[in-house]
Amino acid sequence: MEPAPRLVRWDEGDWSTPPTEVRTDGTDLVVVCAEGSDLWRTTSYGFVHDDGHGLLVDLPDEAAVEVAFVFTGDQQFDQAGVLVRADERHWVKAGVEIADGQPQVGAVVTRQVSDWSTWPVPGWAGREINVRASRDGDALVVRARAGDEPWHLVRVAPLDPALPWRAGPFCCAPSRSGFEVRFTRWTIGPADGEAP
Repeated sequence: MEPAPRLVRWDEGDWSTPPTEVRTDGTDLVVVCAEGSDLWRTTSYGFVHDDGHGLLVDLPDEAAVEVAFVFTGDQQFDQAGVLVRADERHWVKAGVEIADGQPQVGAVVTRQVSDWSTWPVPGWAGREINVRASRDGDALVVRARAGDEPWHLVRVAPLDPALPWRAGPFCCAPSRSGFEVRFTRWTIGPADGEAP
């Protein structure tokens, strides 16, 4: 029998870039993003942003990180979810982001340069979202869902197993100030196994 996922305390992680404000509210963590915060590397736009807010702990091989949050973003590129990061040139962010005027679930995979994939989930606005990233050797399998709906496969991404990966909740506000995210749960547990 596999061990149950371990609940990670909010004070266990280290911020990749500290946000404007962090506070606890009961068992939740409320984070206010800095204006202009983002994670992106070069592709299409030519710029590098590495100041998104990731709260990270070690993610060993054959482990999964899962983060739950309430998504209330409504401005272009408001975003929240899971960040899996080795360094500024190797990371994956996955979650929900406002693009084309509506919530989109997707991922950015960065290996020297970034790529991005999304699909619209307008019915996820204002709901609790779960994002799960499962590490298995040279792969990261990302799934997401709203509430207790079935999991959706978001991405199967390459991962260099030799790098020191860390993971946890993240959020960014590239286009405005005052974007607030309420994180409700963070766990580390066994990996999902083979990708679908």
